[in-house]
Amino acid sequence: MSLITIHPDVKAKVDSMKTIMSSDVKQHFFNPKNLVRDEKEIEELKPNGIGIIGSAGCGDNMSMWLKIEDEKIKQCKWQTFGCGSAVASSSILSVMLTDNQVKVDDAMKITTEDILNKLGAVNAKKVHCSILCIKALREAINDYYKKTKQYDKIVVEGARIIDNNIKLTDKQIEEGVLNGARDLNSLQVLLNIEISEESKNKV
Repeated sequence: MSLITIHPDVKAKVDSMKTIMSSDVKQHFFNPKNLVRDEKEIEELKPNGIGIIGSAGCGDNMSMWLKIEDEKIKQCKWQTFGCGSAVASSSILSVMLTDNQVKVDDAMKITTEDILNKLGAVNAKKVHCSILCIKALREAINDYYKKTKQYDKIVVEGARIIDNNIKLTDKQIEEGVLNGARDLNSLQVLLNIEISEESKNKV
């Protein structure tokens, strides 16, 4: 029995693509694992690593919440507003992480190819959906590294580093301003960081 309600039109479209979708893709699409269905689940999880990613190109959005203990991923919850491949990729990734309680450092090394190898046949046009869940995972791990002050382990992708000590990027500053920061003090409070005196001139 499916754990989520699938619109008949969506199911018909998926069924029509049987020749290019593996059984694993369909299984994780119709019965996704570790999917967040209620905000209370997030509160109960008390995540210490959060990653939120959006793709303007395809309209997919992905959120991931990690519970990390002893440098291992104990729980992984996620939510995505995207296509079937995005759902399947996120589901299989969460299983990969939690079933083996993967070490945080090792999880950061998981690639899109690893996801595709698990899923099997995926429409070439939907490969970017697997990239989305990997980006959300890395964002969540970086968030954990920041919260635990393991700044040297933070991996920065597609952004300019402003403060090397805490791996503060121009993207984070932009997001901080959009979320209400109006000066350096409010920015530091909002992001829970302390910018070095040398870097303040770059902000």
